[in-house]
Amino acid sequence: MGVLDNDEMLTVGEVAQTFGVTVRTLHHYDEIGLLSPSERSHAGYRLYTGEDLERLATIVTYRRLDLPLDEVAALLRGDGSTLEHLKRQRDAVMEKVEELHELVDAIDRALEREMNEQPATTEDLKEIFGDGFKDEYQAEAQERWGDTDAWKQSSRRTKGYTKSDWERIKAEMESVGALMVAAKRAGEPATSEAAMDAAEAARLHIDTWFYECSPEFHRNLGDLYVGDPRFMKTYEDQEPGLAQYTRDAIHANADRHA
Repeated sequence: MGVLDNDEMLTVGEVAQTFGVTVRTLHHYDEIGLLSPSERSHAGYRLYTGEDLERLATIVTYRRLDLPLDEVAALLRGDGSTLEHLKRQRDAVMEKVEELHELVDAIDRALEREMNEQPATTEDLKEIFGDGFKDEYQAEAQERWGDTDAWKQSSRRTKGYTKSDWERIKAEMESVGALMVAAKRAGEPATSEAAMDAAEAARLHIDTWFYECSPEFHRNLGDLYVGDPRFMKTYEDQEPGLAQYTRDAIHANADRHA
C-alpha cells in the first residue's frame, strides 16, 4: 500500500462526520469486506482514498433505498464503472419511487373511504342541495315538527348519513320527481296509474330514508305542497301546475291503499 499525507486522505472519524454515518458502521463495512480504507498514514492510521469515498457514496445511496448489505455487495461486485453504478442506482431509485407512489395511492384510497364514512356536514348538504337547503328552513322545520314522532325518527336515521348517502338521496328524489313531471306532461290525469305510481314512489322514498310514511300521512304532506307557498314554488318551478297535480296524485294513491 502506498502512504499519503493526512490532508490527502480522510480518517474514519472524518469520513463518519462527512457522510453522516457512524464509525461503528464504517468498521462493520470493513469487517464484512464491503468497504475498507485503502491507505495508511505515517502514524499507521487507516485512510480512505477518493475511490473509497466514491464507493461509500454508492453504498450510502443503496442503503437509503433500504437495500440489504448483501444486495449492495452484489451490486458493487458487478462491472463497476461509475456510469453503470449510476444507472443501477437510478433504476433502484425509480423502483422505490413507484413503490412510494403506490403507497400514496393506497393511503389516498383509505382516506377517501374514511371520509366517505363520516356523517355529512352542513356544508356538504349545502353543496349537494344548493338553494334547497337553508339553515332557516331547518330551524323552522324543527320548531314546527320537532316534537313529532316522524321528526324524531328522521333525526335518528339521518344523523349518520354520509355525503354519499345524501347524494344518493338527492338522485333518487330527482328521479321520483321526474316520474310525476312525465305523467303530467303526458296528459295523464292525477288519478291515473302513472301519477299514482309516481306518488307511491315518492312515499316510499320518504319511508326508506327518513321516517315511516303511511299513505294517510303522505296525504297530509300533499296538502302541505299546495298550502305552503314555499313548497308550492318548489313544484311550480319544475312544471306549472305540478304542486296541485302532485297533491291530487298523492290523495288518489292514498285512496287506492285505503
